[in-house]
Amino acid sequence: MDPKTTAIVLVGYQNDYFAADGILRGVVEEPNRVDRTLDNTITLLRAVADTEMTIISTPIILTSDYRALAESEGILGTIKESGAFRAGTAGADTIAELLALGDRIVYINGKQGFNAFSNTYLHATMKARNLNHLVLVGMITSLYIDSTGRAAYERGYKVTMLSDCISARIPNEQEFYCKNIFPLNAEVMTSTELVAELIPALV
Repeated sequence: MDPKTTAIVLVGYQNDYFAADGILRGVVEEPNRVDRTLDNTITLLRAVADTEMTIISTPIILTSDYRALAESEGILGTIKESGAFRAGTAGADTIAELLALGDRIVYINGKQGFNAFSNTYLHATMKARNLNHLVLVGMITSLYIDSTGRAAYERGYKVTMLSDCISARIPNEQEFYCKNIFPLNAEVMTSTELVAELIPALV
């Protein structure tokens, strides 16, 4: 893995998912899974902060009428009904742990729906920086992560999913996607394995 051509893309690192009082914190049913996902992610970002690896955040910001979630059910219905990620609310704000990394993070706004490439400059930013490898972390495994990974693959990027830095709603769903779905178009590894793979490039 070459840090110069790789981007870590973060999805949903916002208060509504990760803050103690986040509206959607309980949508991940496995106890402590959200905290572990966050801890692993921040540890990873600190490990690569001094490398040439690009770090991109693609927040989920929804309009007050939730037009992107029309006729939504399940978790999407929950997002709409609860008022999560609504533009201008504290819940839609980036978590403090990410803000602490300052300008090391590139923020790309405008995402509509599940796919971080939709209605954003993510693809253009990747191309402008000569990036060909996308590493995905964040929420939710079966929705935003899966959709963004597929979109990246379809655009010709190598895709890596970090299993310990993404969270599904239930453990069985997480296991199923990491073992059966993601390997169809991506490599699946842990953040520890990624850092170990980077060590030769950092020497």
